[in-house]
Amino acid sequence: MAKPMPLSVYARHSGKVVQEFMDDHRSTYESKPRRSPTQWIQSQPLYDRLYAAFQHSRWSAKQIEPFIQKNHINMEEFEPEHYTSFGDFFDRRFRPGVRTFPAESGTMGAFAEARYFAWEKIDPEQRFPIKGHSLSAEQLLGTAERAHVFSGGPVITVRLAPVDYHHVHYPDTGKTLEQDRLGRRNWTVNWHALQAKEDILFENERQVNILETRNFGRLGFVEIGALTVGRIVQVHPLDAPYNRGDEKSVFRFGGSSIVLFGQSGAWRPSDDLLRNTSENIETFVRLGDAVGKAG
Repeated sequence: MAKPMPLSVYARHSGKVVQEFMDDHRSTYESKPRRSPTQWIQSQPLYDRLYAAFQHSRWSAKQIEPFIQKNHINMEEFEPEHYTSFGDFFDRRFRPGVRTFPAESGTMGAFAEARYFAWEKIDPEQRFPIKGHSLSAEQLLGTAERAHVFSGGPVITVRLAPVDYHHVHYPDTGKTLEQDRLGRRNWTVNWHALQAKEDILFENERQVNILETRNFGRLGFVEIGALTVGRIVQVHPLDAPYNRGDEKSVFRFGGSSIVLFGQSGAWRPSDDLLRNTSENIETFVRLGDAVGKAG
């Protein structure tokens, strides 16, 4: 049977561990997606397109205020705007200056405001909190050639919940060397689901970018669609250089995920991310706050 489960999350800004579960988005917390009829239907591309059409209609606007109140969203942090649909609200942007990236060149800022797991390197035989096989660089990046440079390097995974700011930013100044689009389906991406169906991240629609950065070497940056989030919209031109903190892309609707691969010895994830990951706890980090240090 299907079994949505809460997730333990350490909120760095409050210093508290909470049990996260949005009861109006139960499928996002599904732990046994193979056994969930709802998950099977909602992971289909056709469902994704129909859902998007409704969320961009004026009839969806009535969801906005109850969603804000239920999830205690501080709208003072966002640019003032009249939202004509829930889709417009979902794309809301922070006011300038509300979030900032580190001034210290060797500190990596959080590229998404979300929940983080981190490893100094992935052991293919690891079982918790995510099976090592689920984070195969070759499978996620699409080719062995792309994956080779990241062998034995650090890995960060990021999970965005439906309540989150869904714009993604560049962690450092640099340029894009290569890009690709892979996958088709959109299963939920929480770690319980990855334990039950370890090929989720290989099946879901994803945008692959190989980035050359000034302070952290080469990065494999994989943006992965999830349940009802099949649209990953690249905002910054891929053929143009970018600066630390520039907006990169935006996810549309629901939950979503990012996997970041680094080169061995180039940088190390922050201590609290590593410690919490070892205890099967995600760390909620605000956009721009430190998530790594150059090696």
